Amino acid sequence: MKADKFLVSGPPSLASLGDGHHVDQKDYARKIVPLQHTMQSIQQAYLGTREHAVIVLEGWDTAGKGGVIRRLGWTLDPRSFKVHPIAAPSPDEKREHYLQRFWRRLPEQGQIVVFDRSWYGRVLVERVEGLAKKAEWKRAYREINEFERLLVDDGTRIAKVFMHISAEEQLRRFKDRLTDPLKRWKLTYEDFRNRDHRADYEKAIEDMLEKTSTDYAPWFLVPANNKNYARLAVFKILIDRLGKGVDLEPKPLDEKTAEAARALFGSLE
Repeated sequence: MKADKFLVSGPPSLASLGDGHHVDQKDYARKIVPLQHTMQSIQQAYLGTREHAVIVLEGWDTAGKGGVIRRLGWTLDPRSFKVHPIAAPSPDEKREHYLQRFWRRLPEQGQIVVFDRSWYGRVLVERVEGLAKKAEWKRAYREINEFERLLVDDGTRIAKVFMHISAEEQLRRFKDRLTDPLKRWKLTYEDFRNRDHRADYEKAIEDMLEKTSTDYAPWFLVPANNKNYARLAVFKILIDRLGKGVDLEPKPLDEKTAEAARALFGSLE
């Protein structure tokens, strides 16, 4: 499984993804551990450098974004890893340009930041639900591409992943959440209402992927009906985008620390 397998490089078709991707639990448990270790190495390599990264996670309701984020949270040090769950804008934010609230949440040097939903709401939910005028969401493709170009030119690494599940699998997961008291809180009336607009969302998603997958900030489209397969795929993509060209060898001790350690232990061997 290579990251490039999921790269969006032309007009995408959600219907063509199929459902033949499966990884059993035993295989998943064996493969996820080295990927987590690599993510830890990438994060540590960023510390004390100008390296920083943005992860954009988009996908259908119940597609598994939360599961990916939890596994990143179990892996990475929270002091330089942040998650921004994006909900509807506040009244104050509505009075500003829609990108303004995302500028405030961008990573500092050495940080990795995840956006659980993102500025792409302008061309997805705001388009489909009529919360943005047609002229506004059509203009947003150019604005978003320019925004991401600015970030990349300034040294920000960007990884953008869309997690796709079929309508049938989404319905199964809805039922699972309804019957599980520990998951029921995740389900809202909006989740059911949005299913009535699935065809409109599919069109909006395909337009988004085609118009905003650029050579400097490409989209990766992951079939996510099987959670294990999807999690492995996302980790592979993140490692490829965030770790390319980064020296993952552990940094040596600075001389003062090494000197103090030698004084205490006599040897660093």
